[in-house]
Amino acid sequence: MPRRAEPVEPFGRPRRERIAAFRLGLSAESRAAILLVAKGYRITARRWKTPFGEIDIVARRRRALVFVEVKARERADDAAEAVTERAKRRIIAAAELWLAHHPDDVHCDIRFDVILVIPGRIPRHVTNAFDASR
Repeated sequence: MPRRAEPVEPFGRPRRERIAAFRLGLSAESRAAILLVAKGYRITARRWKTPFGEIDIVARRRRALVFVEVKARERADDAAEAVTERAKRRIIAAAELWLAHHPDDVHCDIRFDVILVIPGRIPRHVTNAFDASR
């Protein structure tokens, strides 16, 4: 019996898989933000868009300004591996643009964190996951 072709979405409408991935990302970012607030951070921005890409969360705690990448996967190892060298460069470039737009933040302690979001588990916060040295 011949297989039926997958239905094609009309031109201009996002595919169902992309919509599901977008919703998963929003949910993961919300869980990450809740974790940060519970740990005493103040969320300064979410999904801050730049020409280089977006920063998932910008947060503050005391003198620290933290740029947070959120990764949601089925397994923690897969989430951690999803923070590639290319992603790190993108986040660093976006953070440099943030600092150009917010010159007072240059005096903060800058940090790059990652939050790994796995279904059914408390998100894992990796502080100082990488640095801006290239």
